[in-house]
Amino acid sequence: MSELITADLVDLDLSAETKEAAARSLAERMRDLGRVTDLDGFLADVAAREAQMPTGLDGGIGIPHCRSEHVTEPTLAFGRSAAGIDFGAPDGPADLIFLIAAPAGGDADHLSILSALARHLMDPEFTSALRAAGEPGAAASLIRGDEPEPSVDGDAETAPEADDVPARAAAEAAATPSDGGDTAGTGDRPATGPGPAASPTADARPFRIVAVTSCPTGIAHTYMAAEALESAGRAAGVEVVVETQGSAGFVKLDPAVVAAADGVIFAHDVEVRDKDRFAGLPTVDVGVKAGINRPGELIAEVREKAARGERVAPAAPMDAGADAGDGFATRLRKWLMTGVSYMVPFVAAGGLLIALAFAIGGYGIDKAPSVADHFVWTESASWAALLFQIGGVAFAFLVPVLAGFIAYGMADRPGLVPGFVGGSIALTVDAGFLGGLIAGLLAGAVVMAVQRLDLPAVLRGIMPVVVIPLLSSAVVGFLMFLVVGKPVAALQKALTDWLGGLSGTNAVILGALLGLLMAADLGGPLNKVAYAFAVGGLADPNEGSLKVMAAVMAAGMVPPLAMALATTVRGRLFTASERENGKAAWVLGASFITEGAIPFAAADPLRVIPSAMAGGAVTGALSMAFGCTLRAPHGGVFVVPLIGSPFLCLLAVVAGTAVSAAVVLLLKGLRRPAPPRPALPAEDGAPVAAAV
Repeated sequence: MSELITADLVDLDLSAETKEAAARSLAERMRDLGRVTDLDGFLADVAAREAQMPTGLDGGIGIPHCRSEHVTEPTLAFGRSAAGIDFGAPDGPADLIFLIAAPAGGDADHLSILSALARHLMDPEFTSALRAAGEPGAAASLIRGDEPEPSVDGDAETAPEADDVPARAAAEAAATPSDGGDTAGTGDRPATGPGPAASPTADARPFRIVAVTSCPTGIAHTYMAAEALESAGRAAGVEVVVETQGSAGFVKLDPAVVAAADGVIFAHDVEVRDKDRFAGLPTVDVGVKAGINRPGELIAEVREKAARGERVAPAAPMDAGADAGDGFATRLRKWLMTGVSYMVPFVAAGGLLIALAFAIGGYGIDKAPSVADHFVWTESASWAALLFQIGGVAFAFLVPVLAGFIAYGMADRPGLVPGFVGGSIALTVDAGFLGGLIAGLLAGAVVMAVQRLDLPAVLRGIMPVVVIPLLSSAVVGFLMFLVVGKPVAALQKALTDWLGGLSGTNAVILGALLGLLMAADLGGPLNKVAYAFAVGGLADPNEGSLKVMAAVMAAGMVPPLAMALATTVRGRLFTASERENGKAAWVLGASFITEGAIPFAAADPLRVIPSAMAGGAVTGALSMAFGCTLRAPHGGVFVVPLIGSPFLCLLAVVAGTAVSAAVVLLLKGLRRPAPPRPALPAEDGAPVAAAV
């Protein structure tokens, strides 16, 4: 097993001026040692991680990092910049740059070493020693944590005081149980013992805080935040126990430690797993970088909340990356996106099964008797009926799943029961898709209100399984049956009738609007809103709703197809990585995967997104004008036989693709070329964010 870092992976005179150039320079060293197999592919993954959140930290540190299938083994490269490079840190440029590369399936031992290194970066003596290192071998040895060799006179060499990083990581890995019900992985330290604390008297115990840290990659920020919180706790005389939910696995906090805690800090950028364990505790919920940059403030804040008796419910999964200042509209969008994202698999499964049933047995197959009572193995009609009825069962879950997971997005797992109950009632009273939206929001709001009740400690343990489901389901059921259900049902019927009567100019305008939404954020919230609107119409289809579905799918195919066409026609306007992405975009666009255009939009949003919207609007408008219909909710060109007026629908797609490609080429052609940079000959292959 190769060493994590060697002298060949150290550049003490890094001359790059931008973070992209710095990443490329260090990654080239990894490639030369055979640890990176595809330089551009790896850099695209680094850029995609950087796009999620800047990797600059206070103290002049930049830690670009990612997991990538182009990495053969966990590797670290280090560069020291005299001028400093902007990695987005609040206090300015970074002079110490660590490029961390982890394979997509990295082993736990190596990942534990990387995790321990991330904690070590919080030690000022360690970073000072790196700034003073005079040659690459010494810097690599310091980062590895090699034991200093004794000098000739028998005294130890003078060396920076630093822990043995590999030994520390190995000890942490050995301390972690390899299996067990509460263990999600191996390689991380147990979080079951008491945290660091001041020396309390026998009559008084210190304030106790439990914390959870996590970041999208789970390699660096997760562990740095944990180290910062623990250090700040020691300084403040507070007992802090941290659960690191990182790439090396995690061990749940001991329930007894959680029960004895006076408050909880969530420093995270991805969903905290099993968050309901902390229900009823005073809570501070921030991004992981806040845990690194201002741990003392977070500890003071949670102590103030506890002193006021404030109880904050666990934050919702879709709020994990939200800033504290996010407005209601932003959070509402995230809640709705949660419900839609969980609903889509039911749409794909049920809708495609129903579409296949129509293709095999004709549109009259919906009148077939139940296959449980009548099924002939040798008749295609029976098989078509079977597919239709299975698809119908899957489709019946759409509204309850939508409502349940909107509530989940707002209030975590306690929101599921009242959300599903409210969604089912929406179907019962014929409130349909709109009823499901409202039921989910009501369920989430009710659960959040119940969670804020100041209940006796003895009831906290049964709140998630008894108190919250009982009270919230009763309240949501009352509201849906007797208050909002019937008015929403009337609105749903009016909307259905309006779609059924769409024709002429109104239909064309609606198609253009839907096309704009499908291309506006390339698979994001606006795209999902338009898609959910179309899918909701398939639950009770009529001529208008089938036209909407066709327009939405056709418009959603355009952005990736247009980028693929543009890279083919004038490849010199795109980087090498973009040209490679263009080849894949042909297939992604044909399959109705709008996200295939994300790499292009991430690299050049001001030119790509308006171009995509122009083509999407043209396609949506033409599809509606041609009267194209579609009974399948997904599939792209693979469901062409199920499209009404298929050739006209394909013509609409071709027209929109041509418009979008022409606009993006025009805009890129007008761009003033950047001056040549001799020091960076590989700039043409600059990374772009990878598709999700």
